Amino acid sequence: MQRTALLAALTLSAIGSTAVADELNLYSSRHYDTDERLYSDFEEQTGITINRIEGNADELIARMEAEGANSPADVLLTVDTSRLERAKNAGVLQATDSDVLEDRIPASLQDSDNQWFGFSQRGRIIFYDKNELTDPPQTYADLADPKYKGLVCIRSSSNTYNQTLLASIITNQGAEAAREWAAGVVENMARDPQGGDTDQLRGIVSGECDIAVSNTYYFARAIRTDVEGVSDSRDMIGWVFPNQDTTGAHMNLSGGGVAAHAPHPENAVKFLEYLTSDSAQVYFSGGNDEYPVVPGVEISDSVKELGEFKADEVSLSDVAKNIPEAQKIFNEVGWK
Repeated sequence: MQRTALLAALTLSAIGSTAVADELNLYSSRHYDTDERLYSDFEEQTGITINRIEGNADELIARMEAEGANSPADVLLTVDTSRLERAKNAGVLQATDSDVLEDRIPASLQDSDNQWFGFSQRGRIIFYDKNELTDPPQTYADLADPKYKGLVCIRSSSNTYNQTLLASIITNQGAEAAREWAAGVVENMARDPQGGDTDQLRGIVSGECDIAVSNTYYFARAIRTDVEGVSDSRDMIGWVFPNQDTTGAHMNLSGGGVAAHAPHPENAVKFLEYLTSDSAQVYFSGGNDEYPVVPGVEISDSVKELGEFKADEVSLSDVAKNIPEAQKIFNEVGWK
C-alpha cells in the first residue's frame, strides 16, 4: 500500500495540471512486470509518454469518482468483467467510437455501450489430482455433484473471478440453477475458501483437495517459470476445460476503457487500439500466459500446452449485469 501511494504521488507530480499533447495518463490495476514491454513499445511507436498510477481496482475507481471532471486519467486498465462493469456503473468511463476496436475485438468481449473492451482472456477451468481421480468433473455443474463432497478447493465469494463465473451461469441457465450449483459447491468444499488461485493449485499438491478451480494463466505460469509449490509437482495435476459439449469454458477478461474526463482522449483511443495489435496481443500471451482476444494471434508455448478448447461466447456485457445477483446468491448459500 505504501509503495502504491508513493508511486501515485510521484506520478501525479509528473502529470501536473496542464494537459500535454504527447502524454497518456494511465490508471492500472494490472500488476504484472511483463506489461512494461507493452508500455515501452507503445511509447516507441507513437512518441507518446505514458504516466502511470497503479493500485487496487476499487481504489482507482473510487479515486476517479472523487477526482470527477478534474481527473487526469485517460485510460483505466483492470482485470475481470465485474470490475470493468463497476467502473462503467460508477460513471468513470466514456463510450469509445473506434472501427479498430470494433473490428478486432469480438462483440462478446466488449461492453454493449462501448465503454469497456477486453484485451486478454483467461479460462476459468477445473484442475485435479491425477493420482487420486480417474473421473474428474467435466462440467461446472459437476463441481456440485455429491460424489465430489469434501474434494473441492475454490476461492471466496468476494473474489471477482468467482462472481463473474456465477454470473455467467445465471446468464446461461438462470438464477435458480445458479443457486443450486453454488449451494452444491459449498457442500463439496474441502476447506473454507482461502488464498488466491495459485493457492488452490497448491492445495492439490499438498493433498488438501483433489479438485481446484483456477484461471488458466496461473497454471501456465507454472509451466513457463518456477512457481513455488506448483511447478515441481505439476505432473500430478490434470486439467479439464469444462462444458465442452455445451456452452464452453468460461473466459475471464482483462480490459479497459477511456476515462470519462480524459484530457488526452485521442491518445487514449490510440493506446486501446494499440492493445489490439498483433504485437501487443502476442505479448499478452507470451509475457503473462494469457489468451489473446484477437482471433488468429499466436499464443505462447506455455498456453499451448494446455491444449485447444471451446470457449463460452456468451456476451460478457450481459454477464456483467448479473454480477449483483451472483453476489446475492453467494450470500444466501453461505459461500464464505
